[in-house]
Amino acid sequence: MRNIKAVVQYDGSRYFGFQAQLDPEHLPTVQEKLEDAIGGLLKEPTRVYSAGRTDRGVHALGQVVHFYTESLIPVDKLANAVNQHLPKDIYILSTTEVPLQFHSRKCALGKHYQYRVWNSDDHCVFGNQYFYHYPGQLDDALMQKACKLLEGTHNYQGFAAAGSTVKTFVRTVYYMNMRRDGQWLTFDVYGNGFLYNMVRIMVGTVLDIGLHRKSIDVIPEVLATQNRHLAGRTAPASGLYLKSVFYP
Repeated sequence: MRNIKAVVQYDGSRYFGFQAQLDPEHLPTVQEKLEDAIGGLLKEPTRVYSAGRTDRGVHALGQVVHFYTESLIPVDKLANAVNQHLPKDIYILSTTEVPLQFHSRKCALGKHYQYRVWNSDDHCVFGNQYFYHYPGQLDDALMQKACKLLEGTHNYQGFAAAGSTVKTFVRTVYYMNMRRDGQWLTFDVYGNGFLYNMVRIMVGTVLDIGLHRKSIDVIPEVLATQNRHLAGRTAPASGLYLKSVFYP
């Protein structure tokens, strides 16, 4: 038995998230496509385990998965071989053999997410499934300050979607930053783990602060009260990318 770690890139636009679903309509997911392609190539049933379950419409530049196989195909040939069986919007960047005890989710130390925004009053019809169109004059300096207030170890329940069933809402955000390149904004968020919709709600809140729809004081208030209604809107999935996953 071998354990194979793969780094995967995918366009989440037409998928109903990463995780395979049990539904009568058989909605397409990234996990299903990977399992079909890998299992078809290796001629064996394959279960793919991911570092995190990205939601419908969310993209990945460096998702990490692992799977077990009895196949003797050389690991340096495996990525290219599987890619021949995958749709064009899913691509395996690399494959490596790892110890059997490696688990893509349980062994992860943290993740890096990026969020991309088109900040312009002009409409853009191209590729809006890959960013959030947010018009208006934004206060970049104020947004930078807001990002820094979201760093640290806190109870982030107020920045999570309702109905989350986790054991604890405490997470550590190591770093959050916003940078501008013309009309493009890129948010980078590094953390040891994220709650459901947490990055999207944090970005939505910072954007509302940048447009002066909300005061910057709302961030410490939400962290103190865990009141989701005080935070900003949930930014759409289209602008969110899982950039990378960190391991020891």
